[in-house]
Amino acid sequence: MRAVTRKLESITDPRLRLQVLSDRDVERIHTATLDLIASTGVRFPLPRALDIWEAHGASVDRETMIVKAPGHVIEEALALAPPTYTLAARDRSQDLPLDGNHVYVGTDGCGTHVIDIETGELRRSRLQDVVDIARVADYVPEVAFHWVPVSAQDYPPETRGLHELLAVWRNSTKHVQTESIYTGHEARAAVGMAALIAGDEARLRQRPNLSIMECTLSPLGQDGGSLEAALIGAEAGLPVGFMTMASCASTGPATVAGTLVVGNAEVISALALMELAYPGTPIFYAAAQTAMDLRSGAYTGGGPEDFLFGAATNALADFYEVPLSMGSFATGAKEPDWQAGIENSLSTFMASAVMSDMLLGVGLLDGSRIWSYEQMLMDCEIFSIVEKMMEGIEVTEETLALDVTHAVGPGGHFLTQAHTREHMHDLWVHTLMDRRPYGEWQEKGDGARDWARIEARRILRTHEPTPLDPQLVEALESVVTDTESAVL
Repeated sequence: MRAVTRKLESITDPRLRLQVLSDRDVERIHTATLDLIASTGVRFPLPRALDIWEAHGASVDRETMIVKAPGHVIEEALALAPPTYTLAARDRSQDLPLDGNHVYVGTDGCGTHVIDIETGELRRSRLQDVVDIARVADYVPEVAFHWVPVSAQDYPPETRGLHELLAVWRNSTKHVQTESIYTGHEARAAVGMAALIAGDEARLRQRPNLSIMECTLSPLGQDGGSLEAALIGAEAGLPVGFMTMASCASTGPATVAGTLVVGNAEVISALALMELAYPGTPIFYAAAQTAMDLRSGAYTGGGPEDFLFGAATNALADFYEVPLSMGSFATGAKEPDWQAGIENSLSTFMASAVMSDMLLGVGLLDGSRIWSYEQMLMDCEIFSIVEKMMEGIEVTEETLALDVTHAVGPGGHFLTQAHTREHMHDLWVHTLMDRRPYGEWQEKGDGARDWARIEARRILRTHEPTPLDPQLVEALESVVTDTESAVL
């Protein structure tokens, strides 16, 4: 089957809005955050980072690697960041403007297990899974960008992230946002690969086909390798973000507001560092905060606190005038079931209602540990419902439909009216929701999970993404091979 590019779906300029924090609430969280950074500090275990902070007037303890930065330094650094920019794709029609007026959905990352599409068995993830998931995500219009969804555990950890990136680039034309590049050698190689795809370093800076997300270490810490990778990406002009995963009652205070402050201190201190090093670099806020499960102590991956965190972190990102990439799906459920439906629907609606720029988690279960093709397509259906809801109700002379209603009159029907033919495709059409008569449902005994599995198999069997030029593939593989030779 020839390569097919399908029009991306996104929520654009919606009529519905939600405010979970008042302007005063946001100001208080910001003030508390600056106090925390200035008085308690954040750990930056990278000598280069400490040098940058010290050069800009921060208090640096070289032994503990804790940085205490004055509030004005943080604020002035964040003010250097561009408020809007575009994530470029191989196919220009799939570029993603991050302008505050769009909500895009992507896969999530670092899953370690896959529910096999053929056998239904749970097994460890491998590189072929990255390939297959990228192909399905390339086809599905609801998925606008990629995270590397699962770990290629059949490749060495020192260069695994590069093999994963290459697998996605070879199997999709959409933008890639990596969360699995967190060492200097991988970051340098990844930037080199991205430049080859863009054409050269200057064109990469103009059209970044790769963005880099790094995780903080809650509470109030950064990872040295992640900082180094982020600085390398920022130097090349790639969009760079930091994600907090602070959890109420474990790596954050028991209160939602307190955990927001801890996570905010981690994120904005790291983003400020990027701007101090490379003023004007595109940055983004990233968050996947949750509440510890009080019965087990585990990361929950779904619950009312998660939904509130999603909406609240968007308010903070808006305050700092930077885009947001956040966990939305990635339910804590172990299989596609009622729990997955509830958690992913509520989290996606809350995040969309506040216009979060990038939503993550399509297809992952068990708090981002297990990949499921069935869940992926169910999540896409959830997003399509939310997308339709966010359009709200348009009230015009045409939509009030008085003329056609007068013509039909009492007791008639609208099926044959030209107005119906013109507007019927405005109505949402399900693909996985079961609206069959009860008798048919009872007789056939199948359902959404079965249909999603069949559709995923069909996509894998028939969809051929637009390929990279063979000479470009050879050059990209050489970058990976040379990096492996240097570090293994």
